[in-house]
Amino acid sequence: MDRRQFLKAAGAGATTLGVAACKEAASSAGLKESADPGPEAMEMRTNPNSGDRVSILGYGCMRWKMKKDENGRDLVDQDSVNELVDYAIAHGVNYFDTSPVYLQGQSEAAAAKALLRHPREKYMIATKMSNFSNHTREASLAMYRHSFEAFQTDTMDYYLLHSLSGEEEFKQRFIDNGMMDFLLAEREAGRIRNLGFSFHGPVKGFDYMVSLHEQYHWDFVQIQMNYVDWHHAQGRNVDASYLYKELDDRGIPIVIMEPLLGGRLSNVPDPVAVRLKEKAPGKTIASWAFRFCGTYPRVLTALSGMTYMEHLVDNCDTYCHFKPLTQEDLDFLEEMALLIRDFPLIGCTTCNYCMPCPYGIDIPGIFLSYNDAVNSGLVAESVEQSDFKRLKRRYLALYDKSVETIRQADHCISCGQCQPHCPQNIRIPRELARIDGYVEKLKRGTL
Repeated sequence: MDRRQFLKAAGAGATTLGVAACKEAASSAGLKESADPGPEAMEMRTNPNSGDRVSILGYGCMRWKMKKDENGRDLVDQDSVNELVDYAIAHGVNYFDTSPVYLQGQSEAAAAKALLRHPREKYMIATKMSNFSNHTREASLAMYRHSFEAFQTDTMDYYLLHSLSGEEEFKQRFIDNGMMDFLLAEREAGRIRNLGFSFHGPVKGFDYMVSLHEQYHWDFVQIQMNYVDWHHAQGRNVDASYLYKELDDRGIPIVIMEPLLGGRLSNVPDPVAVRLKEKAPGKTIASWAFRFCGTYPRVLTALSGMTYMEHLVDNCDTYCHFKPLTQEDLDFLEEMALLIRDFPLIGCTTCNYCMPCPYGIDIPGIFLSYNDAVNSGLVAESVEQSDFKRLKRRYLALYDKSVETIRQADHCISCGQCQPHCPQNIRIPRELARIDGYVEKLKRGTL
């Protein structure tokens, strides 16, 4: 199916799929109310280095809801976090992944407030040295110690060198300032139980970091892995099949980030969604992605940034009734991955590393709005289309609803400050300019 056929099919299937999605949500809710598993049902994996029994579903603490205080400042919705954490622990989730820089620097504190209400043996803390902007020894040590203070603990279960891309960055952030020697000593003293790193970068950088295993004995490594990136990673990212094999060959446990590609694999193009639903009636689209991750035995846990309770409930249901994929299923997902790869989407995972924009532009919101429109067949290709006026109205209305006018793409001045922070290597200013150009052509009727 070529791109034009895909867009045509997407437009035809939008209404049908919308009805199906509503039925799916109602059916799914009923199922979970009547068959709520206990924590003992959660699929668990054993870390061979530490003996930890880790839930295959890990909680990524990067996407919790924010709300405005009386002064207009964004704050984590702590009541929502507490409710989500309580449900997760009650259903066997015991791995919680955070960072000092997530949620405008509020993630560790919010996670700690929720977790400290539970016995320490019920959860494992994973946090990071996110010393991107200031990697002096003094600043790095302060960040490290603050994490321990936030969680009121003497022991960090899993500690990561955050988002490395290769040799030069590793040496700047951890060797030249002596922090790697410090962290190794902390592991030797037992204050770090498992030491690893998360990776975003080219194959050369990954090979270098893995080559250090003989020297540092990585206890785990966090990689981006999902059924699209397995063979079709974009930008500078490396195919997950290669990453997995290299780590598996060395016996290094794997933590997965972006199992849903920032939500894109729970909101796939309509023609793909129809086929996934036909293949597994009664199951959610997202469950395919999580079953893919769990099928690979070296995977210790798959992180999901579950913002809403329905996401958490569904993911717990998938892993409390876990069934690995068959080879036929894997072949089917590869077919779906090829279709998704060829669809004209922007590879944003809404990680928010590009934010805040100094000019107030909502970069992830703009990309998400565009991708949603493409997935739903609402992107016009030409004024000659019979339904051009309808598509124009729908897209512009959704764009204005999703992104405040003052935060839209036309306000980008291409300063480039966002570009170095994108782990997906998206050419952000160029994509914003493309979307702005598309919007202007829609408004003028010159597409």
